[in-house]
Amino acid sequence: MGQHLRSRPIDGYGEARPDFAAWLLAQTDREGLIGQLVEGARRDRSFPRAGDADAVRRHLLETSAHGGMLTAVDGAELDWLSY
Repeated sequence: MGQHLRSRPIDGYGEARPDFAAWLLAQTDREGLIGQLVEGARRDRSFPRAGDADAVRRHLLETSAHGGMLTAVDGAELDWLSY
């Protein structure tokens, strides 16, 4: 049998969209809760560097992050989906 490859979402131009976590870490100019999420993620050595929004949520829950960070993930995921 073939190797299972995780599919990546396709953007409006037919190109593979970057993983959510990688995209999030690149959002260095953001303000508000998303900016705080990005800042904390960049300092957190155990933050997932690749993966989907659910992987980020799991990490935040496992590390007992402030509830506002889960809200920030929701907002960032909407931005990522429209990217």
